[in-house]
Amino acid sequence: MTTNLPFNSNAPTLEVGLGLRRAMMPDIHDNPIEGVGFFEVAPENWINIGGRFGRQLRQCSERNPLYCHGLSLSIGGTAPLNVALLKEIKTFLTLHQSPVYSEHLSYTGDDGQLYDLLPLPFTEEAVHHVAKRIRQAQDILERKIAIENVSYYLVPQQTMSEADFLCAVLEEADCDLLLDVNNVYVNSVNHNYDALQFLQLMPAERVSYLHIAGHFVEPDGVIIDTHGADIVDPVWALLDETYHLMGLRPTLLERDFNLPELQELHLEVAQIQKAQQQFSTQSKSGNLVGHTQQLNFHDITRKEEHESTNLSS
Repeated sequence: MTTNLPFNSNAPTLEVGLGLRRAMMPDIHDNPIEGVGFFEVAPENWINIGGRFGRQLRQCSERNPLYCHGLSLSIGGTAPLNVALLKEIKTFLTLHQSPVYSEHLSYTGDDGQLYDLLPLPFTEEAVHHVAKRIRQAQDILERKIAIENVSYYLVPQQTMSEADFLCAVLEEADCDLLLDVNNVYVNSVNHNYDALQFLQLMPAERVSYLHIAGHFVEPDGVIIDTHGADIVDPVWALLDETYHLMGLRPTLLERDFNLPELQELHLEVAQIQKAQQQFSTQSKSGNLVGHTQQLNFHDITRKEEHESTNLSS
């Protein structure tokens, strides 16, 4: 039997989060980053970690909500769910009073861990399979999971669109959505669909929080979701559109590689804050911009694609 999270759709909205890395711990402990309201960790990387890092993480979760984003549950796989891992995650969530636990809508291996997020077929059979496993995980955790839309480059089989597949999983599993805005943009370019139309199909009432990140453009124009670069203008524009369509949601800055100084990260944290504050101000004044914003997003996207083509030619 599942229960709702301590706060889910009612979570604070004007909030910006940051992915927590061990290398950041001393600096964050001594000089908290202004504007960061919550942190996110992969529980697998912290379960049973004691000593100095364990104490620092506990201190961190006492000051700020700690969102947990799983890496290795392989929710879409065929091997039985790792019940022992789920029980460890449940203990970890309780210890740190984590308001959200999320996982990727993908699989990461069968007999072994591949440390990659492999795409599922976009079929009704896959919907039933993964929804059943999500419900099982929710029953063990006694809370809802937020499932994240992932970036993908090939699809094993497809009888329905990505958006229809994702919505069907959310409905059948009765779970929440961690909406990754950068992944929507990456997939829309790589697979030639309209990112705004994709967002319009998402059930806003199930969106618990958002991810935003940077990516890398290959010489042939394929975009790789790396979390290792600054966020580009089209993704910023798509974040504005997401707020317009979904309302404000807690938004996490993902930066996993090529970590800059904390002061540089603060600039992107501040930009998320600015986007949230602008939307909040417009919403209160009744001055929300709709179609103009959409034209702006498409214009920025075309400009970005043109510049990428010029760089690769």
